[in-house]
Amino acid sequence: MKPTDTSEKGLETIVVESLRDESHYLIGASSDYDKALALDLPKLWAFLLATQQATVDMLRLEVPSERQKFLERLRGEVTKRGVVDVLRQGIKHGPASVALYYATPTAGNAEAAKLHQQNVFSVTRQLFYSSQHHNSVDVVLFLNGLPLLTMELKNSLTKQTVADAVTQYQENRDPRELLFQPGRCLVHLAVDDQQVKFCAALAGKASWFLPFNKGYQQGAGNPPNPEGLKTDYLWRAVLTKASVANLVENYVAVLESTTEQGKKQRQPIFPRYHQLEVVRALLADVLARGVGKRYLIQHSAGSGKSNSLAWLAHQLVGLQEAGSPAAVFDSVVVVTDRRNLDKQIRNTIRGFAQVGSVVGHAERSGDLRAFLQAGKKIIITTVQKFPFILDDISGELQGRRFALLIDEAHSSQGGRTAAKMNMALTGTEDEEEEETTEDKIVALMESRKMLPNASYFAFTATPKGRTLEIFGEPYPDGEHTKFRPFHTYAMKQAIQEGFILDVLRNYTCVAGYYRLLKRVEHDPEYDEQKAAKKLRQYVEGHDRAIRRKAEIMVDHFHEQVQHKIGKQARAMVVCNGIARAVEYYHAIQTYLRERGSPYQALVAFSGELAYGDKNVSEETLNGFASGDIETEFRTGDRRFLVVADKFQTGYDEPLLHTMYVDKPLAGIKAVQTLSRLNRAHPKKHDTSVLDFFNDQATIEAAFATYYQTTVLGGATDPNKLHDLQSALDGADVYDEADVEAVVALLLAGAPRPQLDVLLDVCVARYQAHLDEAGQVQFKGGAKSFVRTYEFLGTILPYHYAPWEKRSIFLNLLLPKLPSPQDDDLALGILEAIDMDSYRAELQAAQAITLVEQDAEIAPVELGQSGFVAEPEMSLLSTIVSQFNTLFGNISWQDKDKVVQIITHELPAKVAANKAYQNAMANSDEQNARIEHDKALQEAVLSFLKDHTELFKQFSGNPSFKHWLTGESFRQTYLPPGQ
Repeated sequence: MKPTDTSEKGLETIVVESLRDESHYLIGASSDYDKALALDLPKLWAFLLATQQATVDMLRLEVPSERQKFLERLRGEVTKRGVVDVLRQGIKHGPASVALYYATPTAGNAEAAKLHQQNVFSVTRQLFYSSQHHNSVDVVLFLNGLPLLTMELKNSLTKQTVADAVTQYQENRDPRELLFQPGRCLVHLAVDDQQVKFCAALAGKASWFLPFNKGYQQGAGNPPNPEGLKTDYLWRAVLTKASVANLVENYVAVLESTTEQGKKQRQPIFPRYHQLEVVRALLADVLARGVGKRYLIQHSAGSGKSNSLAWLAHQLVGLQEAGSPAAVFDSVVVVTDRRNLDKQIRNTIRGFAQVGSVVGHAERSGDLRAFLQAGKKIIITTVQKFPFILDDISGELQGRRFALLIDEAHSSQGGRTAAKMNMALTGTEDEEEEETTEDKIVALMESRKMLPNASYFAFTATPKGRTLEIFGEPYPDGEHTKFRPFHTYAMKQAIQEGFILDVLRNYTCVAGYYRLLKRVEHDPEYDEQKAAKKLRQYVEGHDRAIRRKAEIMVDHFHEQVQHKIGKQARAMVVCNGIARAVEYYHAIQTYLRERGSPYQALVAFSGELAYGDKNVSEETLNGFASGDIETEFRTGDRRFLVVADKFQTGYDEPLLHTMYVDKPLAGIKAVQTLSRLNRAHPKKHDTSVLDFFNDQATIEAAFATYYQTTVLGGATDPNKLHDLQSALDGADVYDEADVEAVVALLLAGAPRPQLDVLLDVCVARYQAHLDEAGQVQFKGGAKSFVRTYEFLGTILPYHYAPWEKRSIFLNLLLPKLPSPQDDDLALGILEAIDMDSYRAELQAAQAITLVEQDAEIAPVELGQSGFVAEPEMSLLSTIVSQFNTLFGNISWQDKDKVVQIITHELPAKVAANKAYQNAMANSDEQNARIEHDKALQEAVLSFLKDHTELFKQFSGNPSFKHWLTGESFRQTYLPPGQ
């Protein structure tokens, strides 16, 4: 019996025999390979003679000298254009056009099918590729004699792994060799029996190999394969003839761009496994289930969503019904809310030469209509322009079929935008004038529904509950219907595979300690909570504090950051408002000059700010146009980007290494902001965060929701809208006649004053009949009703006209309702105190570790929101004392650390307690207080090991426990609806 071959050659045999026997590749020989031309000449001639005999005769290729001219021409074209473009477009030589590949035929095209069958797929093992030495590549795939990809194989049973294959490419495969020059092959693969890695362009030791694995348990690697090797999906699925043809025709490209210096550069792109998987899965599902379905794709930030969107859009255009030449979709509309991504998607789609003429970018009203009339198949627009663009579309589109690709769905699919989009694309706008009000109400309700003649493809890294409910896949779980994404590429997997970096791995909180002085003789009373908030804002925004924090940032950058990413590292300063950003900008610039630093800062914010005796803007402070900020930050010595609500979503800069945060962050905002750091770069091995405002528990809770698949735990209960309507109707602000009259006037196009007459009467009742608490409750309830109905109106299978009418009515009434007068019971406190001292202290850097499990979001709780909290008044001296000397009668060994725990860490732990959160959302204050006290007890116990003094005081000092319990509850309690 022949022994099992566990060598590298044995793996090579498995790969080659599978390609030969299962995928019907021809077997090539190294001797057939022309090293000077990088061609398998026998396969090339076999293809040309079988498909283009007349062209061969015309060009006299049987004559050696003419044949050599043709081959030199072919080599030059591949060098100039890349093998992908040559395969797609062929080459021109003399009087003839020579095809080098015949694409997958459309349905019913027998001649094209016959030509496609003549393509020659071949595999050569141990290819000796150089005339300079006798090194060989383990496996090379050819298409019609042109090399497509190379593979270096390793076997873990002989103690070699994919890492050794990568090293072999980096150190022993000279990128100057013809076979390894950029664009000569689609991709280079490092393979063992456990993992696959790929590189689209070799560059010696700088060659950047990334995983091409299926993923396992939402992390890196590959799952166990009951039928063989873990990596056999590569040769049994990805490298089949049909799959390789699909890669050549629809995925692989060489994108051209221009550097800041005006130099042209070419970037080969090859799909990552999850990109290939999701696009193919979506296309297959559309063919199987037809038009009108909704898909949610949860792909981590930095996972290449723009390319996935582009590949999907490009192939949806050419998608044909099974066995028919008819197109599935008439048009594909790509909607994004990020300007830089809008540009990126356009460039990526246009990288496919064969579809360049069908792409249109709808910038102005009327563009979409013009593009559709001109035959443009892909229209790209931003969500801000989308409603205005749709105003110009009439009922002529009724009956057409659309694919709507939505980037970051949670921010671009609001109820009113969706309704307007649907009205436009179904032709339900501008119907005949003789329609009754009820007819128009029905049309409006229909327009809110997801279009039956459109498929929705929603991409996001951070799905909210409503996004999951609208676009997610429903599935039963006991008595509940839950919702999950159609496809997930988790943050966990992206980090483990090295596509993005873990921004929580090096997280440092910076604690601020300060002392205030009372500078007035009398002792006025103020609202404790508002006063505490104002004092914190005062302290953190004081020029002394800004200066100190700026010094910490600049010193940290010079000592620990500037040498990172090949000495190209950049930092972002995230500020709480424009005024704070301008103050930080000046403080950082001043300290950089004092240090003699070679670096400078930039500032980014929208609009203008009155600063000193003049107005300032980005342009006046930076000295150049806003559109140049990204380029200036990426090049030169401007290493600090100080931002206020800009560049915190959608900004993609791999050189960004460190973030200095002085702004409250939580939930999706925390994930989106900190994820600006995660973009990978060949020389980027870590990131760092210095957070002057937030605690680690808050950040951990934010990221945990999106670390793996995010699931919605149940559907929204629409019956709660009946309860909400009943409460609003009973508030004596309006009656049924008011609703009917206002809606009828609006839908009839009545003059604006006629509506105002009726609405103003309702406003007068609101002011006369409701006290402050009632006004807050009514206005909060009205907002909740409108927001919830806009959401439910898209997914409910039935219509309910009273809801539609109240939504219209309340949308008109709400802007007219004055906010209840809120006396500022902390007014004047800042004039009564002074800053005595301030210091900032860096805590130990920590790695925030996330739990490896799917996160379940609770369904939306409906109910009247709005609550007026009774102010708790305290003397100024008491409030200042709580900031300074609250613990003066206790001999703490580490007073500053205890203050940090009490003011930041304990409240965060208590607020994160699930039982307490549930009580706040669904019960009264008394029950919430019971759960709070239990949560506080657990939180204090968690500090027992490292801070016994705190536990001792909490357990044995009744006054301290009473104070801490009350203070914690005040900081963490939110009434239902808040």
